[in-house]
Amino acid sequence: MTTMEVGTLLRAWRQRRRLSQLELAGRAEVSGRHLSFVETGRSRPSADMVLRLADHLEVPPRERDTLLIAAGFAPRHAHPEDTAEVLASFRTLVDAHQPYPAVLLDRYWDLVDANDAVAPLLADCAPRLLEPPVNVVRLSLHPDGLAPRIINLTLWREHLLHQVAARADHTADPRLAALYAECRQYPSNGTAPTPSGPVAELVLCVADDAPPLRLFSVVSAVLTAHDATIDELHLETFLPADETTRSRLHPPH
Repeated sequence: MTTMEVGTLLRAWRQRRRLSQLELAGRAEVSGRHLSFVETGRSRPSADMVLRLADHLEVPPRERDTLLIAAGFAPRHAHPEDTAEVLASFRTLVDAHQPYPAVLLDRYWDLVDANDAVAPLLADCAPRLLEPPVNVVRLSLHPDGLAPRIINLTLWREHLLHQVAARADHTADPRLAALYAECRQYPSNGTAPTPSGPVAELVLCVADDAPPLRLFSVVSAVLTAHDATIDELHLETFLPADETTRSRLHPPH
């Protein structure tokens, strides 16, 4: 790749963050002239310069590697030999959440792992939606997935779409933008205010003759210094929001 390409990428990230050249130069403590030369390809940035600018532009790890490669440097955030061991440790966390549902998801909300409490909730979903890779946003909002059994579908839909839109905007990832465009086309039963906060409630009917399950969803990000794949994982756990749900998921012995 050429220097011009890394300059074009940096300019695109700056514009995405709605910063002027002067603002970014001031934050990164470089001259506006030098930043202009980098963006136009007249100056070749060092790896440290690329990473310093990426810090102030809040560029995610995977895209930082793209910038480094475009500038002619080796990526710094990929260590696939460590991934299997780390995923095994996350399996322990997912299982520890039993008897309540927990899932480990990647950057695109594709299912990486789940504990045994998840499968009974998906019993009526169309088999094609359960074929790997299972995308939990699509599975939740698709009319052949969980959507018909989500009592508060409007709120849950807005909760999921808000997260996808925010991540698509933050990462500039076209695959996330496509996921958002697809899932927002699925039917809804109304409009809801934009959700706020890290906790959302899912009200799910699992049997016609039983009260719905009321679950709090909490998303925890996984942060590492060197592995882009691991850094993009997030753990979503579900806890009972009322005593009825607690007793159904965790019956007394």
